[in-house]
Amino acid sequence: MLDDSPINLLSMDRKTMESFFLDMGEKRFRAKQLLQWIYQRNVVNVDEMTDLSKSLRKKLGLEACFTMPEIVSQQLSKDGTCKWLLKLRDGNCIETVYIPEKDRGTLCVSSQVGCGLNCTFCATARQGYNRNLDVDEIISQVWIANNALESIGVGGYFQDDDSTNQSSNSTFTVDQRRPVTNVVMMGMGEPLLNFDNVVASMNLMMDDFSFGLSKRRVTLSTAGVVPAISRLAETCPVSLAVSLHAPTDDLRNRLVPINKKYPIEQLLDACRQYVGEKNRQRITFEYVMLKGVNDSPAQALQLAKLLVDMPAKVNLIPFNPFDGVQFARSNSKTIDRFTETLLDQGVFTIKRRTRGDDIDAACGQLAGNFHDRTKRSIRMSQQRVSFS
Repeated sequence: MLDDSPINLLSMDRKTMESFFLDMGEKRFRAKQLLQWIYQRNVVNVDEMTDLSKSLRKKLGLEACFTMPEIVSQQLSKDGTCKWLLKLRDGNCIETVYIPEKDRGTLCVSSQVGCGLNCTFCATARQGYNRNLDVDEIISQVWIANNALESIGVGGYFQDDDSTNQSSNSTFTVDQRRPVTNVVMMGMGEPLLNFDNVVASMNLMMDDFSFGLSKRRVTLSTAGVVPAISRLAETCPVSLAVSLHAPTDDLRNRLVPINKKYPIEQLLDACRQYVGEKNRQRITFEYVMLKGVNDSPAQALQLAKLLVDMPAKVNLIPFNPFDGVQFARSNSKTIDRFTETLLDQGVFTIKRRTRGDDIDAACGQLAGNFHDRTKRSIRMSQQRVSFS
C-alpha cells in the first residue's frame, strides 16, 4: 500500500499519474490508458479496463479508488439548461450547470463551497463560504455532467421562438447528445482564490488524453484577484472573463468589495498584461444590469472610456433575482440603450440571454447547500445595502 487509504485517481493529472504508476513499477504509458478510460470512455471500474493487465487491475483495486460527488438532485429547465446538486464527501453540497446551445454545450463549474468574496448581487456570496474544492471535486463535475447527459439523453438546444403558447416541454428540442464542449469556471466560488487546484483541474480538462478541450474553450471568471491573474498568464493562459459590473471605483467598491484591495486601474492593467502585446484574444468583461444602479447611458460612456485601449468584449447580463436581495433587473429598453451606447463607442458588446432561471440556475443564482463557516449568511439576512 502506498498510503493507509486508497488514492483517488480523479485527483491526478497526467504527470502525477505517471509518477504514480512508476512508483508501482509500471510503465509511464499506463497513465495515458487510465486517463482515456476515465475521461473519454466514462469508465471508473478498473475491472472494465480491459487493456490493463489483471495484476495491475487488482493492484489498483487495492491501492486506488474513484471517489466523486453524489448527485442529490437533477433539474431540467424548459430551455434545456440542466442543474445538478452534488453532495461532497464532507456533506456539503455544490451546484453545477449545463447550458446547451446549437453549436456547443457549456458547463458552469464550481471551484469553492460557497464563495470567499462578498459581491452584493450574488446568491452564492450571500450564502457565505466553507472551503476550496479539491482537484477531484472540480474535475468530477465535468465527468458527472457528461455521464448524466448521456444517461438521460439530453442534448438539444434552446429555440429562438417568441411564442408564448408553447408548453414547457416544447421549448426544448432534443437533437442529439451534446457533450460538454466548453467549460466556464463561473460556478460557485472565486477560482483564483483556489489557484493551484483550479489550474490543475483545467490542465486536466485540456489534456489530449482526458477531455481534450482547447484553451479557448476553457474560461476562468474572476472578480479581480490581480496577483493571481498575472500568475495565471504564466501557468495556464485560458480564456479570461472579469466580473466588472461598474465603471467607477466608488460604485464597484460597493458591488464587488474586492475592488477596495485591487481597484479598477490595477485590474485593467493586469488584463492588458494577460493578453499581451499581440492581443490574440479578447478579455470578456461581465456586467450585470442592475436597475437604477449601474445602467445609465452616462455609465455606459464611462465604461467605454475604461476599455478604449483594451481588446475587450462586454457581456451584459440581466440581473437574476433571488430571495432577500434588494436589486432589480434593468428593463429591456434600458439594456438596449446601454448596448447601443457601447457599440457606438466601438466596444464589442453582446446581451446574454437568461438561461435556467426557472430552476435557479441562471448567472448569480447558484447557492448549493453547505455550512457557512463565515456566518456571512446570517449577517446578510440582517442588513440591507443602500445604492440610492
